[in-house]
Amino acid sequence: MVTTPPARGRRLVYAPELDGRADPGEIVWAWVPYEEDPARGKDRPVLVVGRDGATLLGLMLSSNAERDGQPHWYALGTGAWDRQQRPSWVRLDRVLLVREDGIRREGDILSRPRFEAIARVLREKYGWQ
Repeated sequence: MVTTPPARGRRLVYAPELDGRADPGEIVWAWVPYEEDPARGKDRPVLVVGRDGATLLGLMLSSNAERDGQPHWYALGTGAWDRQQRPSWVRLDRVLLVREDGIRREGDILSRPRFEAIARVLREKYGWQ
């Protein structure tokens, strides 16, 4: 997995399909390296926001309540991706490039209104299309 800063011109698409492939609008679980030590990391939920062949563009989720109100974090709420139904936040300024074969399991399909709310922030603050 590689992480990159948000790039201008990234195109957002909402296209979840129950076809066994990870699609934009779905939350999946994948290994995410720690920023301070990329050799270490943990399995966590990732919102798929784009695709380039077998590479997914994703935004990591956190259930750490300290994220509430922090810059670059969007309050997402609860969902089936977290079995304990804890509130989650989406990190908007760290884009993950995840190989499709690196997905551990599917977590949930995010509703279109929730996806569009995140997309709106990405377009306004980070220059996504």
